[in-house]
Amino acid sequence: MDTAANQTEVTVETAKELGLLPEEFDQIKKILGRTPNFTELSIYSVMWSEHCSYKNSIKWLKTLPKEGPHMLAEAGEENAGLVDIGDDLACAFKIESHNHPSALEPYQGAATGVGGINRDIFTMGARPVAQLNSLRFGSIDLDRTKWLLKGVVKGIGDYGNSFGIPVVGGEVFFDECYNTNPLVNAMSAGIMDAGKMISATSYGVGNPVYIVGSSTGKDGIHGAAFASKDISEDSMEDLPAVQVGDPFQEKLLLEASLELAETDAIIGMQDMGAAGITCSTSEMSGKEGFGMTIDLDKVPTRQAGMLPFEILLSESQERMLVVVKKGREAEVEAIFEKWDLNCEQIGEVTEGGRLEYYMGGEKVADVPAESLILGGGAPVYEREYNEPAYYQENQKFKIENIEQPKDLKAVAKFLYTHPNIASKKWVIEQYDSMVGTVNMSTNKPTDAGIVNLKGLKKALAFTVDCNARYVHADPEQGCAIAVAEAARNIVCSGGEPSAITNCLNFGNPYSPEVYWQFVGAINGMRKSCEKFKTPVTGGNVSFYNQSTQDDKDVPVFPTPTIGMMGIVPDKTKVTSLAFQNEGDKIYMLGESRNDINSSEYLYAYHKVKQSPAPHFDLDEEFSLQAKLKELIHNDLVVSAHDCADGGLFISLLEAAMPNNLGFEVSSDDEVRKDAFLFGEAQSRVVVSVRVEQEEAFVESLSASDVPFSLLGEVKGDSMLIDEEDFGKVNEAKEAFENALEGYLNS
Repeated sequence: MDTAANQTEVTVETAKELGLLPEEFDQIKKILGRTPNFTELSIYSVMWSEHCSYKNSIKWLKTLPKEGPHMLAEAGEENAGLVDIGDDLACAFKIESHNHPSALEPYQGAATGVGGINRDIFTMGARPVAQLNSLRFGSIDLDRTKWLLKGVVKGIGDYGNSFGIPVVGGEVFFDECYNTNPLVNAMSAGIMDAGKMISATSYGVGNPVYIVGSSTGKDGIHGAAFASKDISEDSMEDLPAVQVGDPFQEKLLLEASLELAETDAIIGMQDMGAAGITCSTSEMSGKEGFGMTIDLDKVPTRQAGMLPFEILLSESQERMLVVVKKGREAEVEAIFEKWDLNCEQIGEVTEGGRLEYYMGGEKVADVPAESLILGGGAPVYEREYNEPAYYQENQKFKIENIEQPKDLKAVAKFLYTHPNIASKKWVIEQYDSMVGTVNMSTNKPTDAGIVNLKGLKKALAFTVDCNARYVHADPEQGCAIAVAEAARNIVCSGGEPSAITNCLNFGNPYSPEVYWQFVGAINGMRKSCEKFKTPVTGGNVSFYNQSTQDDKDVPVFPTPTIGMMGIVPDKTKVTSLAFQNEGDKIYMLGESRNDINSSEYLYAYHKVKQSPAPHFDLDEEFSLQAKLKELIHNDLVVSAHDCADGGLFISLLEAAMPNNLGFEVSSDDEVRKDAFLFGEAQSRVVVSVRVEQEEAFVESLSASDVPFSLLGEVKGDSMLIDEEDFGKVNEAKEAFENALEGYLNS
């Protein structure tokens, strides 16, 4: 084991430079019975990084509900979650972050995030059919924010459009807490035959191990470790840790992988994402207790003279590790030759559970696979946590201390042209939302993205949701709301919530205040998921989203992004968010409240940044959604749109704009008018009802415990509230649609 790099004296300082704790270095020496060489230490540094081992989060992740009646693969078992959707079909879906790479190189950082999450889907044998994304940026006034936004959106668009998967949903949010650390969360979903899942496993002594797809280069080395530390002024030196993507190569890899899935020639397959060959060989081996011998000289490389640790840790994109049944090699090689992709045998499965890597005829590393992996020998910590001082300050907020503006029309315009609420048309138009002809939301706007299942009565629904401001105000309540809002979006669209994936974006876990946010968010997620019977299929934890500013550590808002999948049992019942007919009655399900807590109105217009999360009651929410499902099933509503960011006024405007249908509504005398229009109390949905169905609609609701009220009717082309004219719908729509581009060009 004496390559040039391995001859470097390895000390506790070397370990610390690679991101390992001194006690972890001691543990590695104990496992090996000796001091590791540099290559071995590098292997442990990436596999024991937060990004791969979840060492600071796994204890709490295990408390989330994982079991459900339709689960085919539980959280953490495979590359992605797998849910039975009936008709002998399954849906694989997952969300992951690519935050740190996108902060330094937004185009490639975002593009490779899309590529990586799609590989997680098709590695299981599923054909990707839908993409979503959740993006967070700093203040839109900053040149850096504009540069990051333009680069990220172009990266997602160029990769996804070339790869050929439609974007069916997403969100974009701006706040100064993301000035240094943008969040780029990418979600992908695919469809497959329920019985044809390819597992990410390895067994059978003597079975050959292949690397397939692209060649290995020096991009992405130590990428997993890079994702497990704070962004600083020196982070630009980590640019080699940002991968480079090739969507056309990935398209070939997709087709080859799906052709491979039609055979029974392979034991298992895994995407080479974080930590590259190291991760794939160790995780596939550690599951079943087998080992591998790997000859690094046989790995196709893009650069000459790559060192063993560089080949092992490279995160070059569009690569897979495949374990083939002995005797079936020619069959597998022929598939990859057909698609003009590398397919090289680099080793074989061994017994004994050790990973032995060779180069130049010498053994360069020898480590037990089980010691590297989550659920095996990787460390598990429970960090200290305590409530931050700001939380109690939030509770002191009183609505009475906020003077109600005299001109609510000006407030309305401020909100519908605010970058957090205004149309994301500038972003959406750079994505291909129609490729594959499965997106049913293109011409019929819905709260969730609807994906057609051709030849079947049913469809799928997808959404990504998280109001990070709510989570910051109250992590448990805020994350419970994120799950509930995702479910509400699916129900409003005619669907049944089925399962979630999550992308947990937080600051440094060694900060007790940050860890308190994390624990609270997990508790809130668990509470909501158990109520809605939406098990957690897996996801991603992204810590270290914070930076040092003015000698203070500034974490991003805790942002547990929820990606939810639902089933629309009958696609003739897909329900638009848009008003459909002049004269239809407009009702609100749920209650108006004197509540402007954590609203965009309070935060951005009044610039009051400390208040509790908005009103939320889980039982109320559950009853509301159950009733709305029944109303949609019985054809008693023609549109449904949830009340979320910007409150009731924004919901009415968004329902009015698609068909340029105005509204005439009255406010509630018992509620402050600003709270009635712009408050963000939860568990509310705006529906429109045909006059001839109104009696049956009212009768159905009166027999339930769900509060409801008549707001007014769909009328004309203006927005009338208490007979006051808030303007023409088409004029508001023009301002709403062009606001974001105006900010970016200013």
